[in-house]
Amino acid sequence: MSTDLSPVIAAGTRWLLAAYPPAPGALSHALGEAQARQAVTLACALRYPSELDTQLLHLLGPGGSDRLDWLTGTEHGNLDGDGAWRTWVDETVVSWAACLLADPALARRTHDTVTAAGSDPAGDVTRLARPGEHELQAAPLLRHPDLLEPVATLHRPQLLEHLEGENSAVR
Repeated sequence: MSTDLSPVIAAGTRWLLAAYPPAPGALSHALGEAQARQAVTLACALRYPSELDTQLLHLLGPGGSDRLDWLTGTEHGNLDGDGAWRTWVDETVVSWAACLLADPALARRTHDTVTAAGSDPAGDVTRLARPGEHELQAAPLLRHPDLLEPVATLHRPQLLEHLEGENSAVR
């Protein structure tokens, strides 16, 4: 996976944390951010596996957060004064990340698929794939399947189809 995906990873992580804020406190924020970043990084690795994919992303742009904001009822002005980062949000990546956050078994499966393809950009994804009590308490909204469902539903079929295609190619 290309390091040129850092703006998309940062924007996706920031969007998830703004839409589904962690519990109060610095530790909760750090644990919530770690989980969101792992999910977005893993989703990016699956969606943009090659340099060419990354170059096309930079040429065409990721699409922005407008549809996600509308879907979750998030207002731009309430989150911060600088909304330029929102243009780097990739709806599909955020949707896939929501799927991974809501379903640790799917996160493990996705991580296995990405690593089998020869990449491991997210590193140790224990916080994502095997969340402990601290992770769940730190980010109750970010890990709540019912709350994530509207975002996860957007592109879950494509994620599952992609995983099936990758798994059949790996075998």
